[in-house]
Amino acid sequence: MTYSIAMAGKGGTGKTTVCGLFINYLAKTGKGPILAVDADANSNLNEVLGVKVESTLGDIREELARAGVDDNSPVPPNMTKQEYANYKFGSALAEEEDFDMLVMGKTQGKGCYCYVNDILRDQMSKYYKNYNYLVVDNEAGLEHISRGILPPVNLILLVSDCSRRGIQAAGRSAQMIKELGLKVEAVRLIVNRVPQGALDKAIEDEIKAWDMTLAGVIPQDDQVYQYDAAGKPLVTLPEDSAIKRALKDIIEKLGV
Repeated sequence: MTYSIAMAGKGGTGKTTVCGLFINYLAKTGKGPILAVDADANSNLNEVLGVKVESTLGDIREELARAGVDDNSPVPPNMTKQEYANYKFGSALAEEEDFDMLVMGKTQGKGCYCYVNDILRDQMSKYYKNYNYLVVDNEAGLEHISRGILPPVNLILLVSDCSRRGIQAAGRSAQMIKELGLKVEAVRLIVNRVPQGALDKAIEDEIKAWDMTLAGVIPQDDQVYQYDAAGKPLVTLPEDSAIKRALKDIIEKLGV
């Protein structure tokens, strides 16, 4: 059975960094195969993981939208548009040594993301049962979870910074999960970028007030900024870096 993990949290909390390093830990400890999915339209999980993405589902959607519109149609004359679509979407899966990756990407045209969301759902449904783990980096909200775009989710990890506003945003998400009656085995909170790795008493009280279960805290790690500024994949951080050690403890505590 595939164990499905969804990362959620408001923008700027380091959610994608946490997600990428989480995937990296599972891969390095032999938990694979793993399907990593970047379901955020502002896709950059691949940069954390050091993966070159040739095409996203959004890119393919835009390419197909041009088919038949002008003389530059990408569809070969010996293929139908549907056959070409199936081929292109199948090629969007980036295969790495320890994990495979699927990227939603963004649409360039006008309109909503409904069509790309449908594509994402179909592609995940096609592939995810072939993996031990499915780890999804979601957009800031809970749309992909609440609309059933994701397969059944075992664990939702809400990532927040250590600000009161951040905790409140995570608390509202946790509350929404309950109100929507989503069938999730567990919802846990990870607080990221905590000075010296110790939460203020007032923030601990705020977490309790929202009735959230804390999975753990990740200390502020200057190496993350240094690697990011230099364009280095964050998975290449030293194993004894503060963020990797903290995340290792969290994952072991979660027992996934």
